Amino acid sequence: MRVSNVTVRKRLSIVLFIGFLLFLIIDVRLGYVQFFVGEKLTDLAKDSWSRDIPFEPERGKILDRNDVELATNQSAPTVLVVPRQIEDPANAAEKLAAVLNAPKEKIYKKITQSESKVYLNPEGRKISHEKANEVRALGLKGVYIAEDSKRHYPFGSYLSHVLGFAGIDNQGLTGIELIYDEKLKGERGSVQFYSDAKGRRMPDIADDYTPPKDGLDLRLTIDSRIQTIMESKLDIAEAQYNPDGIIAIAMNPNTGEILGMSSRPDFDPANFRNVPQEVYNRNLPVWSTYEPGSTFKIITLAASLEEGKVDLDKDHFSDPGFVKVGGATLKCWKRGGHGQQTFLEVVQNSCNPGFVELGSRLGEDTLFKYIKDFGFGQKTGIDLQGEGTGILFKPEQVGPVELATTAFGQGVAVTPIQQVAAVAAAVNGGTLYTPFVAKEWVEPTTGEVVSKNTPEAKRRVISEETSEKIRYALESVVAQGSGGGAFVDGYRVGGKTGTAQKSKKGGGYLQNNHIVSFIGFAPADDPQIVVYVAVDNPKGTVQFGGVVAAPIVGDIMREALPMLGVEKRENQMEKKMKLWTDKKIIDVPNVVGLTKQELQKQLINIKLDISGEGNVVVDQAPNAGERVEEGTTLRIYLGEGNDKEETKKNGE
Repeated sequence: MRVSNVTVRKRLSIVLFIGFLLFLIIDVRLGYVQFFVGEKLTDLAKDSWSRDIPFEPERGKILDRNDVELATNQSAPTVLVVPRQIEDPANAAEKLAAVLNAPKEKIYKKITQSESKVYLNPEGRKISHEKANEVRALGLKGVYIAEDSKRHYPFGSYLSHVLGFAGIDNQGLTGIELIYDEKLKGERGSVQFYSDAKGRRMPDIADDYTPPKDGLDLRLTIDSRIQTIMESKLDIAEAQYNPDGIIAIAMNPNTGEILGMSSRPDFDPANFRNVPQEVYNRNLPVWSTYEPGSTFKIITLAASLEEGKVDLDKDHFSDPGFVKVGGATLKCWKRGGHGQQTFLEVVQNSCNPGFVELGSRLGEDTLFKYIKDFGFGQKTGIDLQGEGTGILFKPEQVGPVELATTAFGQGVAVTPIQQVAAVAAAVNGGTLYTPFVAKEWVEPTTGEVVSKNTPEAKRRVISEETSEKIRYALESVVAQGSGGGAFVDGYRVGGKTGTAQKSKKGGGYLQNNHIVSFIGFAPADDPQIVVYVAVDNPKGTVQFGGVVAAPIVGDIMREALPMLGVEKRENQMEKKMKLWTDKKIIDVPNVVGLTKQELQKQLINIKLDISGEGNVVVDQAPNAGERVEEGTTLRIYLGEGNDKEETKKNGE
């Protein structure tokens, strides 16, 4: 059948129209892709081509309050492999294994994985710069050196439980490192390069670099000068007594700032795997819970004074050496008792029956109200992990015996940090503060303070008048009572001893196994520091807080107070009680200008440490006129001198 021309033209027109329509659609689509989604599609393509070499940020430093670096970073390169770029896996594995001291089979397995990038972990992770240069020298395609760092603790075990440590990925695992990990760790950066499906680099596309954002530096409340003193004294005590453990805390009572914190056993954060897990996981000053013993009597004293239940000078108490309560006989530490005494002497002598009497005058409700107001039975809120709450009697459990034992620190359990915070409140004028260790966050490049923590006053517990009476009573404990071991010539030190029995499983107490402690503060009229030391089961000595712990606190105070700018004063409460451990106080003579021969005749009770060349003393330390303990070492510096009197004059 013949088709007409008209029909042909119609069909051609339809075909042309459809063709035009298709081209229009394609053109519109291309335009849309080019102008509207082209950039997005390019980015998606780049993502499929891109490979990242990560750059770790610098973890924020941890500093003491005077900017001494306590935790820093060391550069530690890491080997990174892009498997698809490896041309000869067997050869590459052999060469890498030789440099990294790793099995060739293990390296081969890693570099032939179907991954975009692979870390040679652990052999190639955080290696030395020398090793990194050896890897670079191999010239292997697909093998890169990524910038990395590892945490460095320049003082080893110093402050280890507070600082904690970071893991291989620079993530905080314990201590301050864990609690403030988000601010310390920063944000990761990278170098992004492009390769095809076979892993070959695409030379026409430039690499993209995203710089890492370093973490913030953290300035602590810790004073490394005081921390160093504490660490030294604990080392000495550990060597002398071989205890099961030691705890020490120093705090500013007017702010809650922790100035020092240490415990034994300790560990090196860089080698934490070398000690049992319970050692590095337990920060004893905030974690451990035990009966406080007589240091807890400060709370009973504070409550009694605040409630007007006692006049320390006028009220008297007769101590036969025991007291009967609810069918139980509670003994004083001194056999035969202390006899007739004022309540000030009850405090000085740490007389248990006397404090049972104060507890009875207060009554259950009032005494336990003050105990809770001082923060016991609850966390202090310190910014350290693993804090304990302590253990108090439940109201329904408290009878006459429980009330009596609580009054002198037995039958309840507290944490060391609770005791420090509570005693600080008792002597600072009556305000309970939250202890804290993180002081300020600092931008590392500019040094600008980004944010800071300020002292947090929880509540007023007692009045300023009551606090003043407590300071007076506790100063007399050191000058005239059982705390004489903490006496420091020239400084007004107050405090309280503690000797606590350790409970055993199944009930009862261990024999000849005590936690002996002392908590002290100075100056007594204007406290600037509170120091607590507890020694767990000291060996080879009488287990009394006044014998073991008080001298340690005294030694810490003697060196720490001058560093805090506290000057010596003459208006010090006179020391009356002499302990068998007391050493005679002598005046340092002036030896500048004396010859070596004359020195031996002059210094009978002082040890000499002589340095320098010559025959005449040109300088000395301590200086002439200072008061020191008998047996103290005098450092002598020798030089040349023609005229003894002239040399002496210049030395002065």
